[in-house]
Amino acid sequence: MKGRQHRTIVYVDGFNFYYGAVRGTSWKWLDPVALFHKVLGPENKLKLIKYFTARVQPSPSDPDVNVRQDTYLRALQAHCPLVELYFGHFLRHPVRMEHVNPPPASVEVWKNEEKGSDVNLALHLLNDAWQNAYDCAVVVSNDSDLAEALRLVKAQNHKLIGLVTPGAPARKTSYQLRQHANFIKPIRKWMLEQSQLPDIIPGTTIRKPASW
Repeated sequence: MKGRQHRTIVYVDGFNFYYGAVRGTSWKWLDPVALFHKVLGPENKLKLIKYFTARVQPSPSDPDVNVRQDTYLRALQAHCPLVELYFGHFLRHPVRMEHVNPPPASVEVWKNEEKGSDVNLALHLLNDAWQNAYDCAVVVSNDSDLAEALRLVKAQNHKLIGLVTPGAPARKTSYQLRQHANFIKPIRKWMLEQSQLPDIIPGTTIRKPASW
């Protein structure tokens, strides 16, 4: 990785990143551009951050979750021109599942599912490689379903691949992903702490949610 700057696109699996790195912290109001400059260093020339997510649905336990998410996404669009947003679908529906300690034999529960982000990420990763849009792709996820896309990028396009595992080192990097990576970078707590958006986004009325 030394000797020249590599044109780099970062591909963020938004839910994987949120649950692995920032849920339960005070660093949710995150500036991804500032963060990945710190994570990757000067050898990577950051061209784009492609952020794959889905719009969440409110629930009785958290009726404002969609409002907070929308505020954050609008802040990214207003303040971070290198960030591009791509949306899958968020589904919340009741399902009946086997009970661990019957009776009863089964119980009905709410199931939250995010659909499409992993597929969208893999397609963009491959399409950008075919178009020679980057020298280095950095995948921010621990979803082993992305392994085949990484393999094809390496085998067919001979691109560099970096991994950032949300929640590492407590969360182990997927073996299926790791075997295709040229490098693996951690996210340090100080990087999150020092990569926050302004409380009020300049030139707008968008402000950090009070509970964050």
